[in-house]
Formats: sequence, structure tokens, C-alpha cells
Amino acid sequence: MGALTNIKVLDLSRILAGPFATQILADLGAEVWKVESPWGDDTRGWGPPFVGTESAYYLSANRGKKSIVVNLRHDMGQRIVQDLATHADILVENFKVGNLAKFGLDYESLAKNNPSLVYASVTGFGQTGPRASEPGYDAALQGMTGIMSVTGESSGGPTKVGVAWIDILTGLTSTIGILTALYERNISGVGQHVDVSLFDVGIASMANIAQSYLASGEVPERLGNAHPQVAPYQDFKASDGSFMTAANNDDQFRRLCETVELPEMANDPRFLSNALRVQNRPILEELLNSKIGEQPTTYWISSLKKAGLTVTPINTMQEVFEDPQAKARKSLWEVTHPSLGNINLLGSALQHLSKTPATPQGHPPILGEHTFEILRNVLGMSQGDIQQLESDEVIKGPNSKV
Repeated sequence: MGALTNIKVLDLSRILAGPFATQILADLGAEVWKVESPWGDDTRGWGPPFVGTESAYYLSANRGKKSIVVNLRHDMGQRIVQDLATHADILVENFKVGNLAKFGLDYESLAKNNPSLVYASVTGFGQTGPRASEPGYDAALQGMTGIMSVTGESSGGPTKVGVAWIDILTGLTSTIGILTALYERNISGVGQHVDVSLFDVGIASMANIAQSYLASGEVPERLGNAHPQVAPYQDFKASDGSFMTAANNDDQFRRLCETVELPEMANDPRFLSNALRVQNRPILEELLNSKIGEQPTTYWISSLKKAGLTVTPINTMQEVFEDPQAKARKSLWEVTHPSLGNINLLGSALQHLSKTPATPQGHPPILGEHTFEILRNVLGMSQGDIQQLESDEVIKGPNSKV
């Protein structure tokens, strides 16, 4: 039994940030009703690659949910979702600010009939401010909130992080906000509106980089793979490739110098403290790389581990999943899909709770796979009513021709 067993989630979100949050809730045992338009979540068509007819993108953020197709352009479709909201503990949406009010699906409208509802809005810029009405997406917000300005080589231009960094962090932040509101509801008996934006998360996630600017007034610059405040803390070039290592204090730096057979560097006046090492980073890198380049990556990883230093390879995704640690930690989950057979999905990082670990609750649903089930079991509709709604193109099941 999951920690969120008996919690019902009405998921009106699509793409990544919202679906990532609701997938976490599903992994923890919540029943998630994924409301989709007749053409489905946009990411169903985002590819290649595809696994059969489903995109890898869609599969990454929708496991364990139930898909119900409802046409919100139809009055009856709006009423169906309004009725579902009266049965939900949590609602998650990522529509542009104000759009759901047109359908009577905004927080104020739904809270009248379900005061205990925890309603999470995940948007580009939040519910307030001069940009509130604007759409937002990950890459644009990476540019706007600072991460691109400090990512990439110093000799190159601003660089986007290779994964939808802000979407993922916004999904995590949304989950924290939702669970916080759910806990508070246990005390007050009343839900609340959880307002989370990519903009806010992007800025807050700049952490020590932003705080350094506030402390010094100096605009941070790109440093490639180096750490702005610690040296050495970066990639180094062996004879056959690169690896990552770090010396976070003077003792670790001494051990690093001894391991690479440059013990005199530990007593060099230019490198006696971390501040001096940061100040003299270019010559520090040059000296270390000149020696490290004489041996292959495996030699240095083994030697630096023996010295008690953190050292890792720079893996491709293939190498990630071949790593014994990934296998031991069950980084892949195998689930059975009704049309694709057994497929591998990314495992949850919350699967190691000692009492209520995250577990796969099912496959990413086929479009409209659970429409009839939800209408029948949650709203108590008759088969005749469901057939009429399908005929009127208000709803769609997995095999509907409309």
C-alpha cells in the first residue's frame, strides 16, 4: 500500500512539469485521472523515438495514471470534469492563467463545491505579475532565469541544459507544494491554491550562483565544467577520455596532488587555499591535466578512489544503465503495456523509502483507456449515458471512432 493510497488526483496538465508531478503522486499510490483532449497530451506525438505508437517522451512522465478523454469545448464535457473535481483530493493544471475560468474549472469555482480540494496551478510565470498571462516553456525560462548564462564553455555562447531542467524542478516543487497543502488540510480541513511557476523555480534554483551575485555584485560567467567557488572541481582529460573529480578542501587537494605524482603542488604558494586555487584556476588545470593525460581513465578512477577522493566517469545513457550501481538501485522499472508488451521505464528515486516506497502502479495509459471506467465507477453513469456522450463526441474511449 502506497503512502497516498485513497488519494484521488484530477490531472489536467500536459507536456512535462505537471505530468511529472502527478506521476510522482501515482508512484506513491494516488489514483490519477489524466484528463486529455480528443487528440491527447501533446507529447504523445513528440518523437522520434517511439515505442510502437507511443512516444518515449510521453512514456517518461505518465506511468500509473488512468486516461479519460473529455472534450472541454462541449458544455457537458465541462460538467463532467467539474463533477470529477468534487471527488478529487488534488487537481493539477497547467493552462494559461484565466483559461480554465471560462469552463468553470478555476480554483474559486471548484472550491465552492469541494472546499477541501488542493488545486495546483503550474504555469510559466505564475498567477500574478505583468507576465502572468504569457505562456512559458522550459528552454525559454532557462534563458530568462539565468542558468544558460552560466552553462557552457567560457569561449562559447550561452548553453541550454541537456534535459528540461526547469520543467523537472518545477514538477518536483509542485509535488512538495501539493503534499504540504495536503498535510495542512489534515489540520484545517480546507484545501488551498498552490501557485507554482517555471519562472519562480528557475530563479530559486540558481542557489549559490545567484547568492554569489547578490553578495559580490559580480555577474557570474561560464566556466565549462568547473565549479565557480571550488578548485579543482571539474572534468580532467586522461589519455583516452575524461572523468570528473573534486578536491573540496586542503586535505583532499594534497591527496589529489600525491596521487597524480605532483606532491609539490600542495605546498605551492599559488594553491595553499581554496580561494587561491580558484584565483589561479588556469595554471592549476594546466599542471594537473599535463600529468593526468599520461594515463587512461580507468587508471585514474581506480587511483583516485584508493586515495579517498570522489571520482566518476562521464557516462553515456547506455553506460548509465549498464552501471552495477544503477542495477542495484533498480533504476529501471519493467511494466506490462497492453499493446507494447513489457517495456522499461525510469524508476522512481523515491523507491527506497523503508515503509512506503514508490512502486510502479501501472503502464502509461493508452489515450482514453479508462474513460468508461471512470465515468461508471466515479460518477456512477449508466452504460446508456456513456454511449450517448460518446456519440455526441463529448468523450472518447480507447476504440472510439469519433
